[in-house]
Amino acid sequence: MSIAATVVLYPSPGIGHLISMVELGKLILTRHPSFSITILTTTTSFNTGSTAPYLRRVSSTTPSITFHHLPLIPLDPASFPSMEAITFELLRLNTPHVCRSLLSLSTTIAAFIIDLFCTPALPLGSELNIPTNYFFTSGAGCLDYFLYLPIIHQNINQSFNDLNTDLHFPNLPPIPAADMPSPMLERNSTEYECFIDFLNHMPKSDGIIVNTFEALEPRAVKAISDGLCVPNGVTPPVFCIGPLIASGEGRGGGDVEECLTWLDTQPSRSVVFLCFGSLGLFTGEQLKEIAIGLERSGQSTMVAWPLYAEQRLNRVLLVKEMKVALWMNESESGFVTAEEVEKRVTELMDSEEGKAVRDRVKAASEGAREAMSEGGSSRVALAKLVESWKQS
Repeated sequence: MSIAATVVLYPSPGIGHLISMVELGKLILTRHPSFSITILTTTTSFNTGSTAPYLRRVSSTTPSITFHHLPLIPLDPASFPSMEAITFELLRLNTPHVCRSLLSLSTTIAAFIIDLFCTPALPLGSELNIPTNYFFTSGAGCLDYFLYLPIIHQNINQSFNDLNTDLHFPNLPPIPAADMPSPMLERNSTEYECFIDFLNHMPKSDGIIVNTFEALEPRAVKAISDGLCVPNGVTPPVFCIGPLIASGEGRGGGDVEECLTWLDTQPSRSVVFLCFGSLGLFTGEQLKEIAIGLERSGQSTMVAWPLYAEQRLNRVLLVKEMKVALWMNESESGFVTAEEVEKRVTELMDSEEGKAVRDRVKAASEGAREAMSEGGSSRVALAKLVESWKQS
């Protein structure tokens, strides 16, 4: 492998996926500055959020990261049943462009890293003799669920939407079937078929990079490493290199300093932070309920409030497995009342159970710092990852 080798990262569309890949690239550069990073970005004919300002900031601050924009493939959103369906089709059609991009690079490619939705590009790694890894931006618990889902698929012939039961996974709390990610709920849908195909291909990669650290999710990491999640096949190496934390240009631009200044003036452990993800959307009525509940709680304005993607799985992991969050109850339609917001925020900030949650969060924070320190588990995992590229 050449000294000037590049690592090619291929995220699916959307600012959240892009930021995660950029931060992975920065981490690799921090520990292995002889590499360069090339990120393949997908051009869409539908709205996935603005990425241009972010790309410009990264390009200006981190010249070792370059972006290669794949050609536009026009698709009509009206022809697809969901955002997931059009995204999956776009990434399938992208594959020839990805291949040409890999072949066009003048430097040796040390590794090719894709996210789950970019699975159609996985065969390119073996075809071009490039080590190919998945980057799984959720934690090891969610990876445990996902790797085992093909087994659930084989054993159940109904849609998850129609099941009023829990699903059981290795070493982790059971999940209500209705809490599976929305693309998985209807068994006969294109989205479900694609998702299962992606998950079946994951073990065929050269390894899975996970945004977590071993001490945070020991049971899930052990289940995966012991092969319990892929009982009918071979589990690839898993590299827990997290936590990845976005640097300044990934945190929203000009408002960041003002927010940090305000936070610095607040008493210790007095601020409630509500995070809904980059695609979180609410009705006006729901926003009003949130505001009323926060005002009634009397707190300065981590409760588990799942909205989309794998967030419902994460809620179970955060509340029942890690015990670092509280459960936010909702109606069948997903509506949460002001009373529930007030109750959970007050419980988190003022009760003994809330104090225990905050103490566990603090311990997890210290564990994360240790994992990322010199000789920590995440540093060691990153070194093993790079060594695996050299040996391929």
